[in-house]
Amino acid sequence: MYFIYLAIIILVPIFAQMKVRSAYKKYSKVPSSSRMAGAQVARQILDQNGLYDVTVEETGGVLSDHYDPRSKTVRLSSDNFHGHSVAGTAVAAHEVGHAIQDQQDYSFLRIRHALVPVANIGSNLSWVLILIGIFAQISGLLLVGIAFMAAAVVFQIVTLPVEFNASSRAMDQVVSLGVIRNDEERETKKVLNAAALTYVAAAAVAVLELVRLIMIYTGMSRNEE
Repeated sequence: MYFIYLAIIILVPIFAQMKVRSAYKKYSKVPSSSRMAGAQVARQILDQNGLYDVTVEETGGVLSDHYDPRSKTVRLSSDNFHGHSVAGTAVAAHEVGHAIQDQQDYSFLRIRHALVPVANIGSNLSWVLILIGIFAQISGLLLVGIAFMAAAVVFQIVTLPVEFNASSRAMDQVVSLGVIRNDEERETKKVLNAAALTYVAAAAVAVLELVRLIMIYTGMSRNEE
């Protein structure tokens, strides 16, 4: 049973990453009919939604695209910033989707932002407490570690509606603004869905790990009675 669990937590994230990289690689070679660079797509959607104060910048790395709510900046990796591909269009629109969420004070985005400090502390500190608790057989310390990890897991779960909603907004925008043709909708959705899969995989693995630790704590508590 343990080996099955181990295989799941190792293979599921790997599969998700392979899926997104495969979809991105495939559709980054497919030129969009609009011939718009990702930066242009982002700027057009932002302007159409009145987000003139949000800037679009180029950033290094591959698939390093993100929206920074603190500086109100959409950052696109070089290929997506300059490229004219279906993948670049999808990624740019998705990141602008987060900017629109920020503008409209989307509830799950607000919750995720509030959870960031707790999640960071939880992910960094939880395993230290958990390992000490397990090896020293101190159930109370293990429980504190589990509580910190639970905060990080909640963050992962809250991330899911944020990402799916951003993708939904992205599709609505590129379709309504005529950035993509009808025959490009399927390809665009494939890129967005592949990216969303990585968040689903991360959340699933996090929940499984939390459940396993709770079972360890339960067993340890029984032994102490």
